[in-house]
Amino acid sequence: MVAVRDNTPRFTSEEYFAWEEKQLEKHEYIGGEVYSMTGGTVNHSRIALKFGALLDNFLSGSSCQTANSDCRVNIVESNDYTYPDVSVTCDERDKTTTKYITYPCLLVEVLSQSTEAYDRGGKFRMYRQNPVLQDYVMVSSEKMEVDLYRKTESGSWEIINYQAGDTIELKSINLTFPIERIYEGISLTPVVESS
Repeated sequence: MVAVRDNTPRFTSEEYFAWEEKQLEKHEYIGGEVYSMTGGTVNHSRIALKFGALLDNFLSGSSCQTANSDCRVNIVESNDYTYPDVSVTCDERDKTTTKYITYPCLLVEVLSQSTEAYDRGGKFRMYRQNPVLQDYVMVSSEKMEVDLYRKTESGSWEIINYQAGDTIELKSINLTFPIERIYEGISLTPVVESS
């Protein structure tokens, strides 16, 4: 999904929730301002779906919950809310809320050209405020490439780049899988649309 600044007035978080319930599309809420979540590409949608299904199937029967891009994430100790492409929470505190989760251990963003810099920069800075977050995954929708930002025992973040033939390891949920699982059946060659 692509976030685009709306020309709406600044809202309190309560006003944002009431306002968004009446909207046809989703909006992230950062610093009192709302950002439309516009549609992405077919590859973006399919990769997010495959990644979410993989995680949900793996976690079936556990106390963890997988959510898609319809689930808001509250940035810890703020009134800011985002819509990552996929999130996983295993935290009991998130089972008592209905409009958002706050303590995901794993977040996935499928990258687009227009949001990649924000996903790697400002959005990741916000997500790092969460003491429970262990894995932040950024997935390319144009080539077989995944960047995993993993929190180390010392609290710093390391980056691991995965490419074709690699096995991805998500320590937050004890899952390993070949990168090809999330790209299966997806054409990564640019398609020229006819007019």
